[in-house]
Amino acid sequence: MTASLDITPSTIDRIRHDLVGLKMPRALEALDHVVRRLEKGEIAALEAIDILLSEELTLRENSRIKTALRMGRLATIKTLAGFDFSFQPSLDRDRILALAQLGFVARGEVVHFLGPPGTGKSHLAIALGVEAVKAGRSVYFCTLAELIAGLAQAEREGRLRERLRFFCRPALLVVDEIGYLPVVPGGGNLFFQLVNARYEKGAMILTSNRGFAEWGEVFGDPVVATALLDRLLHHAVVVQIEGSSYRLRQHAALMPEHLRSKAAISPPIQGQPPRPRGRPPKNGHLSATA
Repeated sequence: MTASLDITPSTIDRIRHDLVGLKMPRALEALDHVVRRLEKGEIAALEAIDILLSEELTLRENSRIKTALRMGRLATIKTLAGFDFSFQPSLDRDRILALAQLGFVARGEVVHFLGPPGTGKSHLAIALGVEAVKAGRSVYFCTLAELIAGLAQAEREGRLRERLRFFCRPALLVVDEIGYLPVVPGGGNLFFQLVNARYEKGAMILTSNRGFAEWGEVFGDPVVATALLDRLLHHAVVVQIEGSSYRLRQHAALMPEHLRSKAAISPPIQGQPPRPRGRPPKNGHLSATA
């Protein structure tokens, strides 16, 4: 006796009705094709059930990931597969892939990506955030300027505690572009309150074009910067990226040979004047992004 003898129109109609009631649109869409394969003897009954459930689960998982990425403000999707490790030989690829296992998220640690503009800091931060979303972890992405602006507005409106709780909810908070724009007065203290609230409770990824020794200048207060680093470096992974800007790679070939060595954007060297392209100009506008 073949499986097709047990399949009647009334049975199919009842299954359709049940799939609609269970809100399983993908399984409903795949039902006719699966039944035809079942009638031809290409698959067994259990395989048919497995296919329908897998189709529905895939749809729901993709929908969950899409929603989580949108809620986490990860609109621009970057992946580790899309990162050109060959362009940044200073990076240990195995170390980055180990971070993608997300052990640092479970341990509530902080990952720092430091390096000149265009070296892939934001790409790696977003890619790890995407991996966390796929693994079912909650993620939120913002720049330091956006974060501080949100906290400052909440403070003015008497909602600072509520806003701090909002930023403490994600399992992983990604804060991009530390050091690119001047921090408004009091901003360092607001950021410290958030870091202190997440300390040993929630993981963070931070990207910066400025070395830790410059954070006193970045936040306009050496005392606040020291307090920040005391917590941000206690349970931390620091990834220093040294190399040229990926975005400028095509233009480098157009430059005279004797100037190509100067095209690489290097981090500021302590004791020497900082290079202009690695710091925001006084008017607060940028000529390069992370």
